[in-house]
Amino acid sequence: MSYELIAILMFSSMMLMLMTGQRVFGAIGGVAVIAALALWGTGGSDIPFSSAMKLMKWYPLLTLPMFIFMGYVLSESKIADDLYKMFHVWMGPVPGGLAIGTIGLMVLISAMNGLSVAGMAIGATIALPELLKRGYDKKMVTGVIQAGSSLGILVPPSVVLVLYAMIARQPVGQLWLAGVVPGLMMAAMFVAYIAVRCRFNPKLGPVLPVEERTVPLAEKLRLLQAGILPIVIFASMMVPFINGWTSLVESSAIGAMAAFLAAVLKRRMTRDVFEVSVRQTLAISCMFMWIILAALGFGAVFDGLGAVRAIENLFTEQLGLDPWMILILMQLSFLVMGTFLDDTAMLVIVAPLYVPLVGALGFDLIWYGVLYTITTQIAYMTPPFGYNLFLMRAMAPPEITLRDIYGSILPFVCVMVLALGLIMAFPNIALWLPHYVYGL
Repeated sequence: MSYELIAILMFSSMMLMLMTGQRVFGAIGGVAVIAALALWGTGGSDIPFSSAMKLMKWYPLLTLPMFIFMGYVLSESKIADDLYKMFHVWMGPVPGGLAIGTIGLMVLISAMNGLSVAGMAIGATIALPELLKRGYDKKMVTGVIQAGSSLGILVPPSVVLVLYAMIARQPVGQLWLAGVVPGLMMAAMFVAYIAVRCRFNPKLGPVLPVEERTVPLAEKLRLLQAGILPIVIFASMMVPFINGWTSLVESSAIGAMAAFLAAVLKRRMTRDVFEVSVRQTLAISCMFMWIILAALGFGAVFDGLGAVRAIENLFTEQLGLDPWMILILMQLSFLVMGTFLDDTAMLVIVAPLYVPLVGALGFDLIWYGVLYTITTQIAYMTPPFGYNLFLMRAMAPPEITLRDIYGSILPFVCVMVLALGLIMAFPNIALWLPHYVYGL
């Protein structure tokens, strides 16, 4: 049996196991171990062992629990509630203002958390009931929350970009900076779409009643302080790191400590908040570690087979495809996989194949990390089986049906596809900031 056929058999076996409902790390790691033992006998057991050692020695892995803990502390201590009250008061007089404020809330939550699921949970529990109560169109606001939560894995400190950095062996700092401008650009495009649509059809996003808008200036300024807190936490973590005063792990520890102190100073760090934050941090960190371990083992077997070189030869020599066509086909495959897999699973499944191939085709791996992140979030929200669609249905009130959720997301998907096309056509949108900061 040729190595190319073995690689195809491994990949198809893994996808078949995932479709049966097996856990992601079990499907990936199981196929890797069986293939290693079948190809190299008992010596193949060294592959998962060396992958485990590589994972345990990878110092930046310590950033994951730090960022996850930071996000849960800020979420469980209800600091996000303060942020929404601020946007409620300041943006209420504008048509569609609360929806625009929800996008702003999502950007700040992303800068504190790094996980899109957290943004979705906060938006669905805090913003959605308020928007519906004030007569906002249920389809539009459902799309707003789903689209806004997609910024969580793009705006630093993105946990998904940390995972990509591990697998692609790229600097986390450069990936974070590469996500800043595209993330803010997408947020601005969402805001522009909401503003224009509500301008022509004010019924979609009515302004607040006069009695709710008449808030004393002193109260407005007090609420404005709620928006300063996440910026301070973000700056305390990122400024020392970008200037080279601290390492990535040290910066993540500063961010976690800053979030903890903020909750303490606001007198919201109760025993229950601390316990839930620690338990969730442990659970999610362990899940990520198992998935990364399985991905490293799978990638090691793929490298040993020379599958990447074989596939590169198939695309470029035998099929005669140019590098851009191959890249577009990769992105389309992400859209298909995103209908039944989450972003982490997609990354660890295809990274052993795609990342080396992208590098071999001459593309920048930092830039590709941003493309991957945006594409997976588009896939997340694409019917019929997008992960975010069902997550939104689970959190939304009964009056919002799955049909409403499907209909809500199409305009925002189009905006994200436009943003993706701009970044593909103009790579400096993503690469300018890391090049400027690091002097590349």
